[in-house]
Amino acid sequence: MGPSPVARRELGRRLATAVADARDAGEDLATPLLVVDLDAFDANADDLVRRAGHTPVRLASKSVRVPALIRRALAHDGFRGVLSYTLREALWLHEQGVTDDLLVAYPSVDRDALARLVASPAAAAAITLMVDHADHLDVVDSVRRSLAVPVRIAIDVDAGLHVGGRHVGPKRSPLHDTAEVVSLARRVVERRGFRLVGVMTYEGQVAGLPDDVPRQRARSLVVRGLKQASIGQLEARRREVADALAPLVDLELWNAGGSGSVEATAADPVVTEVAAGSGLLVPTLFDHYQSFEPRPAAFFAVPVVRRPSADLATVHGGGLVASGAAGRDRLPTPWLPEGLHLTGLEGAGEVQTPLTGPGASRLRTGDLVWFRHAKSGELFEHGTDVRLLSGSAFVDRVETYRGLGLAF
Repeated sequence: MGPSPVARRELGRRLATAVADARDAGEDLATPLLVVDLDAFDANADDLVRRAGHTPVRLASKSVRVPALIRRALAHDGFRGVLSYTLREALWLHEQGVTDDLLVAYPSVDRDALARLVASPAAAAAITLMVDHADHLDVVDSVRRSLAVPVRIAIDVDAGLHVGGRHVGPKRSPLHDTAEVVSLARRVVERRGFRLVGVMTYEGQVAGLPDDVPRQRARSLVVRGLKQASIGQLEARRREVADALAPLVDLELWNAGGSGSVEATAADPVVTEVAAGSGLLVPTLFDHYQSFEPRPAAFFAVPVVRRPSADLATVHGGGLVASGAAGRDRLPTPWLPEGLHLTGLEGAGEVQTPLTGPGASRLRTGDLVWFRHAKSGELFEHGTDVRLLSGSAFVDRVETYRGLGLAF
């Protein structure tokens, strides 16, 4: 199901009050105006913890990218550690004291960052690197002068669904067969200067596919069937890999899942932690899941600057398009006022976005139109700061990574 219409209208009232009060106070509301609703953010964080049961939630920072919000999520009971998306980001978060438990989600060949890691015993003790090939170990060794600082390693194991000779899921690790995983694990264990501490199995075809989409009943049924098949196959594979690794190493962590699969992933006894991030902000790609109630928490506003006709309004900018396979689902969605739609010809543009629909005729020059981004985290690459909304007031203004001069 999608977000509640009642909650949507209430959000519109709260945003209008906050904007009016900020303007009355003489605050600069430069656009795109980025806003996070803390009430929804906190409720979503608590819901992720509830869905995970007694399994800790590791925060996927790629889906947040605002240090103050990363800290806020980690302050919730049930969250533990960060799943970072680059080693440089992990090093920065550690240096800032955000957390001393960082798992880098993707293999790194960033030699400068790796050199910083192996030169710092404190960073090396806090940060775990991801590998799926011995080549990744070679890159680490190429930048260090001694083996005095051991490097923590986790192995990324393919978690896709294999059916009928096809692979369904993210194209990540080449390691599928248990023998391949054990072979790499043995190389890590036997290689000086490395410690094998964990495994990752990210089932993106379960965690990242909506399965309750309006007017797509047949497709949703297929997706739910695919998810069930994936969960069953993956539970068996995880157990097989875990049993095969047990005589070789005592693992500290087994990371898996995402916001769309928290319950199913946490139910697997092999998994020690679930990853989640998008569920905190709920972008439009996460609106239609059976597993949780969507509470959108991130928005951006741009002003109406033209009225080309009585039934059209054009806003300045708006083209904050999400990554992934190009399609309409990657476009931002006009959210408030209600009754607005992108046009088929222009879509969402870099410098202007025309809007149509029954709500367009009521807009005046200078009015703000609120949008939702399709993906979580990417929104904050488009601004230097974020207003934090609590109730009907902006209670803080915090910097994004971009605002801090960081580009990870």
